[in-house]
Amino acid sequence: MPRPLLSTVAVVALTATLGACASSRLERPARVRGPGPQAALDTTIPAMPAAPITTAPLAPPPGASAAPIEPPVGADVAVAPAAPVAAPPEPSVAAAPPPAPPPVVVASGRSSVVGGWTAKDATGASCKVSLSSAPALDLYKASAAGCANKDLAKVTAWDYRDGEVYLYQPGGTVAARLRQGGGALDGALSKSGASLAMVR
Repeated sequence: MPRPLLSTVAVVALTATLGACASSRLERPARVRGPGPQAALDTTIPAMPAAPITTAPLAPPPGASAAPIEPPVGADVAVAPAAPVAAPPEPSVAAAPPPAPPPVVVASGRSSVVGGWTAKDATGASCKVSLSSAPALDLYKASAAGCANKDLAKVTAWDYRDGEVYLYQPGGTVAARLRQGGGALDGALSKSGASLAMVR
């Protein structure tokens, strides 16, 4: 058999075989499917028969009169004008007095005396005394500048105890004791007992 004829016969045989498979698949009986979830949604609900709608006024609440507020239409009734209702008087509010200013509080304690002071002795001479918050052993640093009084000029430390300011010379000698009063410090020099005042 020539070669082209052989290949033609093979193609025809293959086509016939495929056709037989396809026709046998089409001839099978189709599976019967039961109702699925969509079938439940497709059911129609019969409409309710419509009843006539009637309207009637509601009965008055318990304790209220059933008489109509307005006269019926066409009635020849004289309506008296409504009496004016007086507004309740506004309560009179007394003006509150302005609050009293708080009392002047004078700071006291160690932190209130820290800073620069002008010291005036009994002779009227004045000089500058500075009380620092920097610690110096168990006291605080102090310095004096321009003081004519030799005891006051040697002040190098200070302390605050029991409401009094103590000014110290090197070696721990007390140069002066002053008590806080208002915004000033009043006291005396320790050796001479002469008065000493310090103001800001």
